[in-house]
Amino acid sequence: MSASLQTGGLAQAVFPPRPVHLAIGIFDGVHLGHRAVIEAAVQSARRSGGVAAVLTFAPHPSVLFRPESPTPLIMETETKAALLRDLGVELVIVEPFTAAYAAIEAGDFVPELRRYLPRLATVYVGENWRFGRGRKGDVALLIAEGRKAGIGVFSAPRVNLDGEPISSTRIRALLTSGEIGAANTLLGRTYAAEGAVKPGKRLGRTLGFPTLNVDWAPGLRPRFGVYTVRVFGARAPDARPGVANYGLRPTVEETSEPRLETHVLGPCPYAEGDVIRVEWLSFLRPEQKFGSRAELEAQIGHDVAAARAEFSLP
Repeated sequence: MSASLQTGGLAQAVFPPRPVHLAIGIFDGVHLGHRAVIEAAVQSARRSGGVAAVLTFAPHPSVLFRPESPTPLIMETETKAALLRDLGVELVIVEPFTAAYAAIEAGDFVPELRRYLPRLATVYVGENWRFGRGRKGDVALLIAEGRKAGIGVFSAPRVNLDGEPISSTRIRALLTSGEIGAANTLLGRTYAAEGAVKPGKRLGRTLGFPTLNVDWAPGLRPRFGVYTVRVFGARAPDARPGVANYGLRPTVEETSEPRLETHVLGPCPYAEGDVIRVEWLSFLRPEQKFGSRAELEAQIGHDVAAARAEFSLP
């Protein structure tokens, strides 16, 4: 179960009759920086008996403003809602980001919120958040307009790590370069893929390393290569260690779309149709094309041995 997800925007949102504490932002990745904003809303809602809610947007504004090169997203809206639920958010409202919405003047933004949220108590944003037509609105304007409307405004300072702000842009760069450990640190949790195990051509079995083929197509594609992973699913009470390949499989049959194939180290309890979660722990090597299947099989053996060593398995 995720937080209640309402995709029709504020005009169609249904709120319980309690004070609303609203965090606003894209929140792609729901990383450590985002949590400073979201957790402030959650704590205020708990203290007042109110509703902790998030207003987010879809599609990403870049789809409207840069359709030729939109920002690839770290996660889907449904995954975001599930993570927000874990933080204590009760409602997630997805505002359709259309040309009409983008044209709302900054000075009209707070009255628009008040129009649909008469019980709005407080708004929570990051210190660099911008809003309104041409991104002319800033936190100072939000505070001023909120004061007129009797709405509190909380602005969370940016969270830094290693001298740089934690941001979705920074995490995207780490994922696409294979720096999965650093990405996990900024996310504050382990990056994961979730999907149903779908039928494959069983080529892994012929190489001596059977794999689970996960139905997963992320907006942001991590670096192609081999990773150590943990596998979760309803059939087993504990995580199973594994090694996964994400990429186009250039040696055996190059595909047009990348695939995630996971080999469980030890007995595998999962089968086709099972929904599994694959958490990515470390990057072992980039994907490469080998001269023969024998070379590929030998390299997979080395990958499995490296993964077993990382997990301290015999």
